[in-house]
Amino acid sequence: MFNRQRQFSVKRTNLLDFARQLSARLGIRSGFTVVLMGDKAMRRYNRQFAGYDEATDVLSFPAREEQSDRAPDGEDYLGDILISVETADRQRRAGLDEELRVLVLHGVLHLLGHDHTADNGEMEKLEKQLKGEFSLS
Repeated sequence: MFNRQRQFSVKRTNLLDFARQLSARLGIRSGFTVVLMGDKAMRRYNRQFAGYDEATDVLSFPAREEQSDRAPDGEDYLGDILISVETADRQRRAGLDEELRVLVLHGVLHLLGHDHTADNGEMEKLEKQLKGEFSLS
């Protein structure tokens, strides 16, 4: 996990613990990276990779499905999740830490291949179930 923003205080250990618990719950054995950033950086990524010239809350970049894609330590690698802490703070319903956990959850589901724009509500249903299990709003 990388914290590339300084505007907000983020409890990295809480977020790392959540990522580990979520991975265990979903049976994920592959590694993934979470990068926390500000709106300016997120806007650049969103423009470059999604074609939208604005910041967004979360972007996910799944690793290719080939076996040759491995993390530097040799383990299987799932992909990268970018989160704008600024956007998360603006849209949060509860605390910032909880909103960041919700965005990690959302990003991980995308890394696993779920797509809420094309799956007839399956991702949304799973996300809602997992939010309930982890007491997230």
